[in-house]
Amino acid sequence: MIILGVDPGTNYTGFGIIKAQKNSFTKIVNGLIKLPSNKTITEKLEIIYGELDKLIKAYQPDEFAIETAFYGKNVQSAMKIGYARGVSLLAAVHNKIPASEYSPREVKKSVVGNGAASKQQVSFMIRSLLNLKNTKMKFDESDALAIALCHAFRVHRLTAKKKDWKSFIEAHPERVVG
Repeated sequence: MIILGVDPGTNYTGFGIIKAQKNSFTKIVNGLIKLPSNKTITEKLEIIYGELDKLIKAYQPDEFAIETAFYGKNVQSAMKIGYARGVSLLAAVHNKIPASEYSPREVKKSVVGNGAASKQQVSFMIRSLLNLKNTKMKFDESDALAIALCHAFRVHRLTAKKKDWKSFIEAHPERVVG
């Protein structure tokens, strides 16, 4: 399964694409959509949509994961992030990709084990989990990869819970008494 994770923003939108196979995770690509400060909000939103649309067409992800809006003290900032989230989700919808949303706490807890982890801790764990020890990346990129990994962990956990006798016997033939 290929997962596109997005950390939305109106200055930088981080993206990370991973391949998840059972308990193995590989980074395909990550980066930033840098939005020029001299552009209007609507121009920035068009850029975000266009760049995500290109990524989706190029890498054909099976799933799309995005961080939910975080409400801080500045309502205006929260609204702008909401706009970036909206056009990001629209890119997924227009390309018929199922989308999932995760809170910042949920992402941190799934990757670091602590919902109050710092950006440095998230970045460290992403480098560890994806074997990217000497790779330089901005926090928006490591956050996007963390969102993709969070989704992969969630999907794996949900499919692992789907138990029936046939799959149990196939997975544990040593437990079958003849």
